[in-house]
Amino acid sequence: MLLLALKNEVKFDSSLSTKLVGWNQSVDCCDWGGVACDKAGHVIGLDLSNESISGGFNGSSSVFSLGFLKSFNLAYNSFNSAQLPLGFGKLTQVSYLNLSNANFVGQIPGDFSSMKRLVTLDLSSSPYYTLVLENPDLKMLIQNLKEVRELHLDNMKISTHGYHWSGVISSSLPNLQVLSLKSCGLSGPLDSSLSMLKNLSFILLDENTFSSDIPESFGSLQSLRVLSLRACNLSGSLPKKIFQIPTLKTIDLSSNVILKGPLPEFPENGSLENLLLSYTEVGGTLPDSIGNLPLLSRIELRGCKFTGPIPDSMKDLTRIVYLDLSSNHLTGSIPSFRLSKNLAYLNSYLNNLTGGIPSFQGLNSLQFLDLSYNSLNGDFPESLLALPSLEYVYLSSNRLSGQFRKDIDVSSYELRNLDLSSNKFVGPIPGFIFKLPVLSTLTLSENNFNGVVDLEMFGKFKELYALDLSYNDLTVKVNTGSKSSFSSELNTLKLASCKMKELPNLKNQSRLMMIDLSDNELTGEIPNWIWEVGNGYLRFLNLSSNKFSSLQKPYTFPFLLDVLDLHSNVLEGDIPIPPRRVYHLDYSNNNFGSSIPVNFGNVLTSTLFFSMSNSKLVGVIPQSIRNATSLRVLDLSHNTLTGPIPSIGNSKDLQSLDLSVNKLNGSIPVELASLSLLSFLNLSYNHLSGKIPQGSRFQTFTELSFKGNKELCGPPLKKSCDKKRI
Repeated sequence: MLLLALKNEVKFDSSLSTKLVGWNQSVDCCDWGGVACDKAGHVIGLDLSNESISGGFNGSSSVFSLGFLKSFNLAYNSFNSAQLPLGFGKLTQVSYLNLSNANFVGQIPGDFSSMKRLVTLDLSSSPYYTLVLENPDLKMLIQNLKEVRELHLDNMKISTHGYHWSGVISSSLPNLQVLSLKSCGLSGPLDSSLSMLKNLSFILLDENTFSSDIPESFGSLQSLRVLSLRACNLSGSLPKKIFQIPTLKTIDLSSNVILKGPLPEFPENGSLENLLLSYTEVGGTLPDSIGNLPLLSRIELRGCKFTGPIPDSMKDLTRIVYLDLSSNHLTGSIPSFRLSKNLAYLNSYLNNLTGGIPSFQGLNSLQFLDLSYNSLNGDFPESLLALPSLEYVYLSSNRLSGQFRKDIDVSSYELRNLDLSSNKFVGPIPGFIFKLPVLSTLTLSENNFNGVVDLEMFGKFKELYALDLSYNDLTVKVNTGSKSSFSSELNTLKLASCKMKELPNLKNQSRLMMIDLSDNELTGEIPNWIWEVGNGYLRFLNLSSNKFSSLQKPYTFPFLLDVLDLHSNVLEGDIPIPPRRVYHLDYSNNNFGSSIPVNFGNVLTSTLFFSMSNSKLVGVIPQSIRNATSLRVLDLSHNTLTGPIPSIGNSKDLQSLDLSVNKLNGSIPVELASLSLLSFLNLSYNHLSGKIPQGSRFQTFTELSFKGNKELCGPPLKKSCDKKRI
């Protein structure tokens, strides 16, 4: 029997299979999973999608002997880069063929063109397994497939010259309704020939490089329901006629960064459901006629050029679910959206919105709210905490103010992320916070909260992931016992400027990656256990502006540490050698009183910022600093360093160099003048001598960069060089 032979031929995982695994002779094959038969018992349909098939499918496969087969589906299997076999041309009755995302690769066999009854052809693949249409090419594949109504070739590498692909399709597939050629390497310009396909209802051509306008003739496609041309390098203006098509439900032109034009006026009772124009140059004012679209459920206008107010008519969009107006230049107040009962996502981040935050009362589906980086004022809207579905609230960087009531009722028990940072709130930390059982991220920094806070209060949160109380007027108390300060596994802890006198106990924090305890009143040794926090995965540590005097030995820096900031302490003795990954290293304003280790520069190969200014350094700048080739900022100023300036010409990205107020001698290295990105230079108040090198960058520096070196001469100093000095 052919089907049992097929089962024995293919390789599949029986633990994941739901169809093939049940095929056996004790049951009529027409009752097997994935098998469909006609009244005469002929197999006419075979659906083996998602069957974890990984091999055993070749040109001699039994499936090619199923002469009555009309529908064949092998989608979502894993053939592990196998070539498509010859044999499909034998399936002359098949009208539906789906081989999508089955991990086939290579050239499409030529006999596909013999399947003249095909109505639906889906050969889409993932970006990692690429099918190719080169020989035969697109024309040879489809020129005989006159009945095709749906063509899906996403992520296929299609070899074609310029825009000829669209003419091939429009002349070969007169009945086409669905065209999906996403990420096929197609080029443009977009050709108007597609508008000849009067039945075309879906055009999905994302992530090709058309580099052209959208043809006005697309507006004549009166059956068009979906037009998706995301990230196609489109130019010109929005074609107004397309928005007048009565059947249009979705238009996605996002990520075409030079596409311009205002939105057109929308027709009354339009059918548009999804309007996606993010990351384009589309702008101007949002038309009031957007309220004419009663079916609108998704609006994405992120990163556009819209100005003016949010139209009041948008409050009448009763079906809106997702609304993203972020990163524009919108002004005025936020509508209440009181009729938008399905609204789940609202984002107006980074605009110029003013006024108070509306109550949003009754928006029980709202899950995500981001109104940050505006100029909103007034009190925190307590009604937000009555919304039962709310999970994410971001209100940072506004002008919100006032003190929170103690007895605020809370129904937002799903609230996970709350960001109230950079506002003007006063009083104690809001008590309602401790009524949020699944709180994960809490950011209250840069307000005027005051009072004493016991860090153990946050130990009740079992899912706390990130906490930031920095830069308020808070006094954070830490239990000095052995008990851990938190019961959850933190990722981020920021307690800068919290008047802390003791380090919190973080010894059991195995996932902590970011710690900022700067600008506190911490003293004594930096304990060596802090370097073990995060099990070696600590990435950011800022202990600056405290009164630490030394590092407890022995210590080993975590190998993944990116940022180490110990500036403005009273550290003495040997200079700690950082891990090689560190890109920001600040030891400035300390009392080391020692010399820079000879090999110190060898570990700075990835470092972008390095400062040890005003740290009582002595000795010479080691020659190994030449190996710090990634440096953009180097500051060793206000020390007692001696000797010559070493060669740092390999640091081609250096933008700022400050070696001022030391005792460096010798001449200025000539290669400094060739650092094309150098925009700040200060070598003042040393003992340098000789002629100042001349170069394109050095000509931009004033005498302030060189003064206080009695033996230096030449421009920009007024002191000229005689032959002896040269």
